[in-house]
Amino acid sequence: MKFLLLLLFLVIGFVGGYAQASSKKLKAGVVVHTVYFWLKNKGNQQDLEALYRGVKTLIPIKEIQTAYVGTPADTKDRPVIDGSYDLSITWVFKNTKDQDAYQIHPIHLKFVEENSHLWERVIVYDALSK
Repeated sequence: MKFLLLLLFLVIGFVGGYAQASSKKLKAGVVVHTVYFWLKNKGNQQDLEALYRGVKTLIPIKEIQTAYVGTPADTKDRPVIDGSYDLSITWVFKNTKDQDAYQIHPIHLKFVEENSHLWERVIVYDALSK
């Protein structure tokens, strides 16, 4: 009986793992919106924390399917890595319509109005999955 239970758990684990691995591919038409922020006061922890708090107010916007917020990773330095930014966000939208709605959403507009004094540079990369 224990052997059958163990076998059942292994099969469930394998199927579950396969389902997770196969779900990593984005559907066509998904928009991945990545934004990099450079602070006016480079190295100012209070400004970084204020920007982080501001960014977190955006996450509840319903059009955002997935949200990532971060600072430069402490990865091995390579010529292709630009770690000069202070904070980055990556939002995943179901489609361009949702991304467009996000851009004019009152919470997003309020975020820009209340936090733009913190950054000297912003760069945006929008990618459409194929």
